[in-house]
Amino acid sequence: MGRRRRTVARHAHLRSPHPLAQFTKILAVCVAVVLVSAAGVAGFATYDLAASFTDVVVDLPDQEAVPPDIGAIEGGVNLLVTGIDECEADVAYLFGDRCTGADRASRLNDVNLLVHISDSPRRVTVVSFPRDLIVTLPSCAKDDGSMTGGGTAQLNTAYQDGGLACVVRTISSLSGLDIQFGAVVTFGGVIKVTDAIGGVDVCLARGIRDRNTGLNLPAGTHTVSGITALQFLRTRYGVGDGSDLGRISNQQQYMSRLARRLVSEDVLRDPARLYKLAAVALDNVTPTRSLANPFTVVQIALAVKDVPFDEIVFVQYPTLADPYDENRVVADTTSATALWSALATNRPLQLTGEVGARGGVVEVTPDAPAPESTDAATPGATTSPTSPASPDEQAIALPSSITGSTAAQETCSGGNMR
Repeated sequence: MGRRRRTVARHAHLRSPHPLAQFTKILAVCVAVVLVSAAGVAGFATYDLAASFTDVVVDLPDQEAVPPDIGAIEGGVNLLVTGIDECEADVAYLFGDRCTGADRASRLNDVNLLVHISDSPRRVTVVSFPRDLIVTLPSCAKDDGSMTGGGTAQLNTAYQDGGLACVVRTISSLSGLDIQFGAVVTFGGVIKVTDAIGGVDVCLARGIRDRNTGLNLPAGTHTVSGITALQFLRTRYGVGDGSDLGRISNQQQYMSRLARRLVSEDVLRDPARLYKLAAVALDNVTPTRSLANPFTVVQIALAVKDVPFDEIVFVQYPTLADPYDENRVVADTTSATALWSALATNRPLQLTGEVGARGGVVEVTPDAPAPESTDAATPGATTSPTSPASPDEQAIALPSSITGSTAAQETCSGGNMR
């Protein structure tokens, strides 16, 4: 199986101390992907589906909810999806010591996904921020009205300092981006979501055997759902070098394959399944007030429904080893600046680094030939330009220190079974 090191995401012309916590990334991804791929589902606009979504909302400073018009949202969108490791009563029994020990009441933002949707032409970039990233936290208001002192700490402590608003402020400071929308997801949604869509096909370049999660799968392609999907997303020591960065890369494979599954014909043409998936996702979300309107969700979906797979890019926020703690990372500010600058130009991104960090995934060449192109543009379609790209369409090369892949690439888990 070959690996390519340079990939261009070009516009088409026509989701450690608690490894269990990382599994919430998939629910975060499901929320983001539902926004991307389910624009045509009438159920999104119905009140009964939105009711649980709007029961509890989070206010961000200086933001008001604006009644949206019908149609695609105007301008760019920045949406932060945060997964917290809260033990819910109906699923706590699945997580053993994590939900019975002394730290069972903790609520850490172990998943931090920034979904950036550019203005015309539309492109989607999903940036994963490691939970163990050491950052300067802002001063945030707690539930009792008191203020935290900020200071230097792990990124995943921001939520317990000041809720979603504090996480948004922290990521906004890191990225320099105005984040208009946000959502919080908790434990408990993975099994329901994967079952609702009939499972997700994942690829293993090598088998995975992980006694920490109970996952034992041979090399090859597997349809995972329920508990198996949960184990796949939790596994850390079963992929790459056993690091959390490798696990994030492995989960990005799941994101990519989930995106392709959701825009495949069998899903898009099954309104009942889409309705069920939307209901499951919304039942597990606490949105910001700016997002707490079903029409806003539809607007965001309409804005990106035709983005081809090679313009949906997953990257990890670039980091360096923490010189004071080998189990933590710090920001690679030079590479991060290059990433944010590239996004600001709204030009295609050229990925020059590895498809995944620490061997979490490898790129493979699909066995089946590429399908013939058609005249009609469809979600996920990738077509080649017939003329040289204009200056605005020329790709910007990201530093090789930034790992990532597009939804058009085929990646497989770098399992630990040799």
